[in-house]
Amino acid sequence: GLSRLDELTREGPTPPFLVSFLGVAAIGGAFTEQILKDMAAFNERPIIFALSNPTSKAECSAEQCYRVTKGRAIFASGSPFDPVTLPDGQTLFPGQGNNSYVFPGVALGVVACGMRHITDKVFLTTAEVISQQVSDKHLEEGRLYPPLNTIRDVSLKIAVTIVTDAYRERMATVYPEPQNKEEFVCSQMYNTDYDQILPDCYSWPEEVQKVQTKVSQ
Repeated sequence: GLSRLDELTREGPTPPFLVSFLGVAAIGGAFTEQILKDMAAFNERPIIFALSNPTSKAECSAEQCYRVTKGRAIFASGSPFDPVTLPDGQTLFPGQGNNSYVFPGVALGVVACGMRHITDKVFLTTAEVISQQVSDKHLEEGRLYPPLNTIRDVSLKIAVTIVTDAYRERMATVYPEPQNKEEFVCSQMYNTDYDQILPDCYSWPEEVQKVQTKVSQ
């Protein structure tokens, strides 16, 4: 309960050390400012995951977490939060910890190669690929995940890795095996670029317009 959270943070860490809070109980405001302050007191980088949805059920907001911990917290949430600018001018981008980074690439890779079974290793591999897309600059900005506007590229990398592993481990059913895995996966991706469907528009030459005007008169 909430009183137990207060006790844990007030008493300080005991082995195993308390370094993270994961909120999944849908109790809005469960991570009070005092709890956040206490977590920051004995953790250089406290891990605060307020994963409950919707936003009204989040255990704390990104702004509360970053402000109370002076930007030291490693924060992720289940609901989206806007970037937070601290008094010192630093802007942090809270990560949204949900499966939106996972299922597009996993589904693409599994379907593309006709994978026999989706094993736990698929999701471990996916997590590793996602983490590799987070740069040092992203980390400095407080991001735990790559920007969501890169999801297409992230999904491609996930799918290519899954397809490569599936053929190596003889879990694929689509043969012959494609030599260029990335090209193969790209051919299976939905293309969001559309050809121009409206006809080209042209203005009538001025001389022609004059002739038409005379004829109509």
